[in-house]
Amino acid sequence: MEVEQKQAQVIEHFVKQASSLQGSSLVSLIVQLTSHSSLFAFSEILAVPNVLELQGTGYAVYIDLLRLFAHGTWSDYKSNASHLPPLVPDQITKLKQLTVLSLAEMNRVISYDQLLEQLDLSNVRELEDFLINDCMYAGIVKGKLDHLRRSFEVQFAAGRDLRPGQLGNLIQTLDDWLDTTNNALLTIEEKIKWADKKCELDAIHKKAVKDRVEEVEKSVNNKGGRDFQAIADILFGETAGLMDYEEDRTRTKRALRLFSKLESFTYDDPEWLDLAKATQLYCEILALYNEYDLADIDVVDSELVYVKETGDKLRTEERGMKGLNQAEMGTGLQVFYNLGELRQAIDQRR
Repeated sequence: MEVEQKQAQVIEHFVKQASSLQGSSLVSLIVQLTSHSSLFAFSEILAVPNVLELQGTGYAVYIDLLRLFAHGTWSDYKSNASHLPPLVPDQITKLKQLTVLSLAEMNRVISYDQLLEQLDLSNVRELEDFLINDCMYAGIVKGKLDHLRRSFEVQFAAGRDLRPGQLGNLIQTLDDWLDTTNNALLTIEEKIKWADKKCELDAIHKKAVKDRVEEVEKSVNNKGGRDFQAIADILFGETAGLMDYEEDRTRTKRALRLFSKLESFTYDDPEWLDLAKATQLYCEILALYNEYDLADIDVVDSELVYVKETGDKLRTEERGMKGLNQAEMGTGLQVFYNLGELRQAIDQRR
């Protein structure tokens, strides 16, 4: 962009001069401007009436030379050198710079072999010096020299004059880009509408979940009992969706079922009470609670007090093992084993 702004002033200067010169003076100006270090666009100068009047005169080859600098390359000059004026060193450098711009226009990565051929250079060192000193330092291209892969990766290149017929192609390309952009905008608008609808549905679902939670809390408070299976069905039914993660849902539901099962063991006829199984359930509930951090789940926390009371009751049932028969003694030992307190119970009896 800096190069283009700088050369705009140079172009304006040469257009004014060309408009006031004719004949050999105009030819000298053409040689001067095609050697200028900051000028890389020539179409506006070609459009000056005084320059066009050179056509059909003895100086017509200089119009061809000016057109070559506007659209051609160093290879084009070599192919038509017999029909064009000889070039001074600065003009040769300029035309090779323009050749690099033409290659950069068509290729993001330019091989050293292609550059060596198009610029008529003999070795890589000479090529890299030219790219650095005469192109990158001049600001007309930016890129990366890859000595290992023998290539030049173009990151920026100044634009050249449009060739005859190229304007139509450029307009078509811009029209295609505009169509693509419009289609992209339509797609984005559809996505926005979909996202808005999704947010609306999520808000409705969130409200429904909140209402359901309040309903469950009221149900639990009103019952005042331990109908755990009913609570679990309300909280974790297939359509409720009150928990975000399936694993948490499964573990909490399992805990509630174990609560219910423990209650059935401890509230049945004492003659049929299976203390060993009751203590096993008690320990399993505590392990599940601690391992998966089920704290702060209201339904679970509200029943944990009862579970701990049940554990104390089970310990009391088996404290007095004196006078028990062999089968009863085995059950008592199994209870303390399940509670993880067998060693302590034996030590207390010694």
